Amino acid sequence: MDTQHCPFVWYELMTSDDQAAAAFYNQVVGWQTADAGMPDMRYTLLSAGGAAIAGLMTLPQAACDAGARPGWVGYIGVADVDGMARRLQQAGGQVHRPPEDIPGVGRFAVVADPHGASFDLFRGNQAEQAPQPPMGTPGTVGWAELSAGDLGSAWTFYSGLFGWTREEDMDMGEMGVYRLFAAGGPAIGGMMDKPPQVPAPGWLYYFNVEAIDAAMARVTAAGGQVLNGPMEVPGPMWTLQCLDPQGAAFALVAPMR
Repeated sequence: MDTQHCPFVWYELMTSDDQAAAAFYNQVVGWQTADAGMPDMRYTLLSAGGAAIAGLMTLPQAACDAGARPGWVGYIGVADVDGMARRLQQAGGQVHRPPEDIPGVGRFAVVADPHGASFDLFRGNQAEQAPQPPMGTPGTVGWAELSAGDLGSAWTFYSGLFGWTREEDMDMGEMGVYRLFAAGGPAIGGMMDKPPQVPAPGWLYYFNVEAIDAAMARVTAAGGQVLNGPMEVPGPMWTLQCLDPQGAAFALVAPMR
């Protein structure tokens, strides 16, 4: 991993019903599921193209009691979780769960940016991430999007900590600027000021599918809800923003209708 450019390296769904959620995403995205074999908890691996892409687990009761709701979180790969957590706090971010080890896997911390958008820091025990399927492969994560509390200060925060670079600023009219960013390669995501209809700043992750209309039909057939789209975006690509049956927000992206 390039320590100067920190990409997203893992994605995780914390949900109220892990088995129902696994069945939903298997039907909608096409992920294959397998138990991770962790001794003290049930953790499901979601795979595409022969590689693990994400994980899924039931929200702990303590988290539910504290008001946690089902949702996706992205893990940003860093060289030093403890050091980055300290830098993040100095930059105005929050540490919700201090750095700790996942036995046999790596070290992580649960954090948030200064406006409250949550994500995790992670360093795996292996020096390099396992090979991933080619970009755009169905089931891989195609885009990460931040609805920011304030684009300017959010950009200063993320670019300063993770070495992200600005690829392009797109004028979205009344919606303001949509900023594409990269982490040492092609653009991996975008960020913008939070639209009024979005309740709080946060990250949204887009999963690759082959065709958006067929995927939309699978979402509704499996009990999910379409919030926005299909919408054509530069590429050209088609996107769809959704809720799964447990209430977690996610999005889909495809090269065709």
